[in-house]
Amino acid sequence: VEGDTSPAAALMSSLAEGHDCCGGLGNIDFRQADLFVMTWLLGFVDPTEPSFVAAVFTIVFSPLFWNVVARWEQRTRKLSRAFGSPYLACYFLGSSILLLNVLRSHCFTQAMMSQPKMEGLDNHATYFLGLVLLGGGIVFVLSSFFALGFTGTFLGDYFGILKEARVTTFPFNVLDNPMYWGSTANYLGWALMHASPTGLLLTVLVALVYVVALLYEEPFTAEIYQQKATRLHKRS
Repeated sequence: VEGDTSPAAALMSSLAEGHDCCGGLGNIDFRQADLFVMTWLLGFVDPTEPSFVAAVFTIVFSPLFWNVVARWEQRTRKLSRAFGSPYLACYFLGSSILLLNVLRSHCFTQAMMSQPKMEGLDNHATYFLGLVLLGGGIVFVLSSFFALGFTGTFLGDYFGILKEARVTTFPFNVLDNPMYWGSTANYLGWALMHASPTGLLLTVLVALVYVVALLYEEPFTAEIYQQKATRLHKRS
C-alpha cells in the first residue's frame, strides 16, 4: 500500500530493494533482518528506563534471596535460634518472601505502564487470553499453597519442618512446581492484558530465573529428604 510506514512494510521494502524478485530466500540479507528486529523491539522496550531496571532487579533478586537465606539456615540454624523456634523463623522468611513478591509485581506493572503497548496485542482476543492465563495461574498458586501449607510453601524443609510424604494431590498431580509456573502464567496473562512487549520480556526473565532456581532447589530438597530417610532407616 502506498505510504505504508509500518515496521512490517519497512522490513519488506528494505529486504526487497535491489534484489531479483525470483531470487528466493538466498537474496535476503538476514543480518539486516536481525538488525531491523532488534531496532524494532527497542522501539517498544527501553532497557535503561529506571522502572524496567527495577523490575529486572526484583525478578532476579527474589529467588536469589530466598535460596541463599534458606541454605544458610539449613547449614547453621541461626534463624531458628534467633527466633527461638524453626516455625517462627520460617514464618519470618515466608513473610519476607511475600513482601518481595508484592514489590516484584509492583515493579513489573510500573515497567509495563512506563513503556509503549504493542498494537498487534491490543485487542479483545489477546485481553481475554491474558485473563484466562491470569485466572489459571491464580488457581495453581492458591491450590499449591493450600496443599503445602505455609511452611511447606515457604521452604520449611530447610528449617527442619519436613512433611511426612510427598504431596501428590492437585495441582501436583497435574504439573511439577505449580507454584512457580502458576506465578509465571500470572505475569504472562498480566502482560497480555496490557498488550505490553515489556511485560512479555520480563515474563521470559521470570521463567528463566525460576528454571535456574529449580536447578539448585530440587537436588538440595531431595538431599534433605534423603537424609531424613537415612535417619529413619537407622532407627528402625
